[in-house]
Amino acid sequence: MKQILAPIISNTEVMPEVHLLWLEAPEIAKAARPGQFVMVRCGDSHDPLLRRPLSIHQVADKGQIALLFNIVGKGTEWLSHCRKDDPLDLLGPLGNGFSFYPASHRLLLVAGGVGIAPLVFAAEKALSEGYSVTLLMGAANASLLYPRSLLPLSINLVTATEDGSGGRRGMVTELMADFTHQADQVFACGPTSMYQSIAAQGYLKRKSAQISLEVRMGCGLGACYGCTIKTRRGLRQVCQDGPVFELDDILW
Repeated sequence: MKQILAPIISNTEVMPEVHLLWLEAPEIAKAARPGQFVMVRCGDSHDPLLRRPLSIHQVADKGQIALLFNIVGKGTEWLSHCRKDDPLDLLGPLGNGFSFYPASHRLLLVAGGVGIAPLVFAAEKALSEGYSVTLLMGAANASLLYPRSLLPLSINLVTATEDGSGGRRGMVTELMADFTHQADQVFACGPTSMYQSIAAQGYLKRKSAQISLEVRMGCGLGACYGCTIKTRRGLRQVCQDGPVFELDDILW
């Protein structure tokens, strides 16, 4: 884990209210694994007081990292206005990420909305190691789907939107019946309701399904216990024990 000041390379709105932020952060890029996150200080003063946890979205060979974030409050609103060369105070990489099993060859990724954030890094790593990757991506409408041009060329992409304006009509979880049987591992990121729907469908019996939990974090270091959840193995902290967990371990 490092605390650094990372200069901004670019800050682009890639979907309505969703920004892609590239930073020079070689110390973090070198150590980062898919599914990990950084804690970002969003402000020039003590307001807001707490850092914001953001998934590491991509890592470039030149020591650059990308963060994808939705504008949801004061901190991310401030972050959306940051410009090229502005320094950001980062702490990371933090947490435990996705585990790639050597015997697996086919990876299924399931992204709900901005849940695509940690999955692009996972997809790039998997493809570089010879996995085949299928991405199921869902959103409310086509304007909120992550741009295809920003995804790896060799990924198999299937989309769903609630209004039918992009891909199949319906929820992204409804696509899983057609693809889960072809996968050796499943990685997912999205809202809690998406995970509950996946668990209820029963498609994942005897398959590893790893999910990245999106919860409020105070410190990101395990000191405040603000992100404690219940699992079959007892109480766990999302910032230290996660944010990636096996779906079957979570007690909803």
